[in-house]
Amino acid sequence: MQAYEGAVYMDFSRDIMERQGYGEYERLDPALFPPVYVAYRTSLSEGTEVFHNDVRARWRAGDPAVTAAMSRWAEIAASGRQALVDCDYETLDLLVNENFDLRARIYPISPGNLELIRTARSTGVSANFAGSGGAVVGICQDPDRFQRLVEAMRPIGAAVIRPKLVP
Repeated sequence: MQAYEGAVYMDFSRDIMERQGYGEYERLDPALFPPVYVAYRTSLSEGTEVFHNDVRARWRAGDPAVTAAMSRWAEIAASGRQALVDCDYETLDLLVNENFDLRARIYPISPGNLELIRTARSTGVSANFAGSGGAVVGICQDPDRFQRLVEAMRPIGAAVIRPKLVP
């Protein structure tokens, strides 16, 4: 979102990549999104280069768990885009959680990052990394649940914001 200054659906399917050498990029209308939150701890972060290096090598080596995960992530992205277009936020919630759960099966996740995910989910909201770690993002439509999220995150040293998505 930072690089493209907004939400972008990216399709890197083999036929597109072979045909044009790069993926398809589709801007997503911010009005499609339900209320989201970002929870973060400034004392906890992981560099992207450290986080992704091992998985990249495993993918290049044809590791079945990694290649299956990459394929499923592509499906999750396409299903997530469709859920947004359809305003099917229940499905989107499930996909947000599945995305992280799949990630946790193939990436090492630090205890501090797992604590952020588990704490958020304990309040009934979806949670996934907002990047490589140190912050989580999810859907939270209910103001009372948002307040419970804020209160649950406080003891673990995490702040919660509700970003405004604008065109």
